[in-house]
Amino acid sequence: MTHPHAEDLGKARTAADFAAVIALLDTDLNNAIARRHELQQAEDRAIFGDGDLAAVRATLDDCNDAIALIEKIVDGADKRRAEAARSEARADVAALGGDIKAKAVTIGERWKSVHRLIEQLRQELFEADALSRAITTANGLFDAAGAADLKVNLATIRRTAMAGVRAAAPARLSRPAIQADRLLLSFLSPGGALDPRPAPGAPVEGVKSKFIPASKPLGERG
Repeated sequence: MTHPHAEDLGKARTAADFAAVIALLDTDLNNAIARRHELQQAEDRAIFGDGDLAAVRATLDDCNDAIALIEKIVDGADKRRAEAARSEARADVAALGGDIKAKAVTIGERWKSVHRLIEQLRQELFEADALSRAITTANGLFDAAGAADLKVNLATIRRTAMAGVRAAAPARLSRPAIQADRLLLSFLSPGGALDPRPAPGAPVEGVKSKFIPASKPLGERG
């Protein structure tokens, strides 16, 4: 005995294909079960003389055979669907493995670029620091010579040079990457690593303490 969906089942290759055929088979099975129930009622009536008992029982046997066949086909199709799903999962894992290997090569190149840029940054910082020290020394000489108009404001120069568009951080960033990004931004931001503020308690020119009146030395307070 063959089944109308045998051809569809033979063409099925993916788990989705098998699931679609199984859905059709389930519909046929439900219809066959409903038909069997009707035939069982017809058999009961035929026993009491209402109908051809032999014909009803022959039809009922055919219906039971059809139900058994559909159940067997469904069972086999479900096993093939499960195997197809496992095969597809293995293929997905293999594809992911290939993708990750490619990403590993790419991240290696990225880290090489990071290393190169960091070393370049260090060299630039070394040279900028040497220039900064030279300018600071010259500023001191200008003060001593009464030529303050020749002094150079290092902070203004640095902040002007550091102004510009910054790269936007992605929405998802690991904790180490966030910390590294903050460190890098500290080189660009006022008050950061390259723009230190006076130490706590250090006097600031032009600012008077709110706790000690500027007009009275410490020894004169009453």
